[in-house]
Amino acid sequence: MNGTWQLLRGSELLGEIAVDDPDMPWQRGRFTPSPGFAEVKPWFDESAALVDAEDYEGFERAYDPIEESLTLAAPSGPVDGFLLHIRGDEASFRC
Repeated sequence: MNGTWQLLRGSELLGEIAVDDPDMPWQRGRFTPSPGFAEVKPWFDESAALVDAEDYEGFERAYDPIEESLTLAAPSGPVDGFLLHIRGDEASFRC
């Protein structure tokens, strides 16, 4: 689904993803952070490092705060269950 997706913590906008590659199951796009993203950025940095190291058990533990605290919203509204990677200004996710 093309369009702009939002990363939220409660009602706080942490950033937006402008999807430019809607291939399923993974969608990709440009991530534009809001100031509040700085607080959660270490979560994404750690999870990316664990994926790169192929430490999938570690990744699952590191991803818990993302899954428990953040919401991903499609242009049509929040989605149930998602896996999101953010590296710099690039995001990839699946719902």
